[in-house]
Amino acid sequence: MTAIPQPAATAGNMDWFVHDRFGMFIHWGLYAAAARHEWIKHIEEIPDDIYDKYFQHFDPDLFAPEEWARMAREAGMKYLVITSKHHEGFCLWDSAHTEYKATNTPCGKDLLKPVVEAFRAEGLRVGFYYSLIDWHHPEFTIDPMHSMRNHPDAKKWNETRDMAKYREYMREQVRELLTQFGDIDIIWFDFSYPNAELNGLKGKGHEDWGSEELLQLVRELRPGIIVDNRLDLPPEKADIHTPEQFQPHAWVTVNGKPVHWETCQTFSGSWGYHRDEATWKSPEQLIRMLVNTVSCGGNLLMNVGPTARGLFDDRATAAIKVYADWMALHSRAIYGCTQSEFTPPPDCRYTQNGDRLYLHIFAWPFKHLHLPGLAGKVAYAQLLNDASEVRIFDDAANKQEWMHPDALTLELPVQQPNCVVPVVELFLK
Repeated sequence: MTAIPQPAATAGNMDWFVHDRFGMFIHWGLYAAAARHEWIKHIEEIPDDIYDKYFQHFDPDLFAPEEWARMAREAGMKYLVITSKHHEGFCLWDSAHTEYKATNTPCGKDLLKPVVEAFRAEGLRVGFYYSLIDWHHPEFTIDPMHSMRNHPDAKKWNETRDMAKYREYMREQVRELLTQFGDIDIIWFDFSYPNAELNGLKGKGHEDWGSEELLQLVRELRPGIIVDNRLDLPPEKADIHTPEQFQPHAWVTVNGKPVHWETCQTFSGSWGYHRDEATWKSPEQLIRMLVNTVSCGGNLLMNVGPTARGLFDDRATAAIKVYADWMALHSRAIYGCTQSEFTPPPDCRYTQNGDRLYLHIFAWPFKHLHLPGLAGKVAYAQLLNDASEVRIFDDAANKQEWMHPDALTLELPVQQPNCVVPVVELFLK
């Protein structure tokens, strides 16, 4: 057995966060029209006047946030984080500080408010992603991440740009986001790159963003809000740490100390809608990612990128349904659960909530499964999908000689239940 890590207290309210465990990330902006990656302006080094075609034609006429929210709830997701502004600089809400916003596209309306209202109506908490980067703002200095980083006039243009004005712009937009949409539970800032360098251009960190002042504003406006770790500030200033596009296999630590953490992942290889992207994850991968995350004490924030017409495409809808089908029967092995003190057998994971221990079986065995260290510690066992009893052998009187003496042995049905990842619920004594 191992001790369960205990992260230090943070300024943010972590009680609901560590209970709910599963959220929906939404990346949506003008890049949905390009349909070939949310970084397309950067990747293809597209100047503003060319990229403007997406702004001039953005009209999500099938936008139905109530459907997004319903699918999220049915999938077992408990909170939302949506891109209010991504690196391209386009704003989904009717900000008073820019003309580069949804209300000035053919769509002609605020797209953020109806999303917030729809998700709250389904009982989900709401968070905003806000990009520190802005490839459209005229005062944002060109740096190694900028779409114009290789333009011969980049340094010359920087001579007339003023990051102090951009910092003020950011603060005022964050003020809008935290005062005009009710109680916001999370704010996700993205991201810092102080050590980057290209063509004599320097990356940006906390001084460029005015991170200390920005964080102070957030804490004043929304005490208890959860803030991520991408402001380039000391790690103890953040409430959550955010490993991206990889799967931690142990509780995340920073400087040797356990932290609250949330891994953000995608159904495919892109965050924004990507029409031709082909590396969509299998049902087994999707469920195992959720189980792996919770078994290591973390949260999973799973992303979907709506199309430029405002729909989740068929592939995303199918992936969401994978979660809906599994969570309908197995959600109590996720909600309120964390890493267990017990070590699972090979090809399995544990999650635990008090005296309920959940055995997630990734490779279905033939008939018997031996659980080390659990002999004499389990009162009852059942398959979670149908609450059918699983027979247990845990003392000398009822064990066969080939059974492990210190292990609890489960007698499982020969055929795997019709679940992507079956779960055995163990009631500890």
